[in-house]
Amino acid sequence: MSTIVTYTDAEPTYGQFPQRIISLTPSRPCCLSSIEDLGRVRREERYEYAYRRCRTCGFTVRLIVRHLPDQVRIADVRKLFTTLIGRGLAGA
Repeated sequence: MSTIVTYTDAEPTYGQFPQRIISLTPSRPCCLSSIEDLGRVRREERYEYAYRRCRTCGFTVRLIVRHLPDQVRIADVRKLFTTLIGRGLAGA
């Protein structure tokens, strides 16, 4: 999964959301109280994520909101369980 955030201490923080963000490498104490959401929750591959940025220092992080289940894998597991349960009941 790609990201629009580049982490560096060699350049000043820069935010051109949703194209590119330059962020400080470590977070600062101000991030606990000054963090804000950038934009809406997005979906890529099997993840939902959002960007958050500190209004004070510019530290930015991509927050994984939710991992989406693999529907094909779930269907395969259901089929396997159905087969195993069917064999167990037939042998009883």
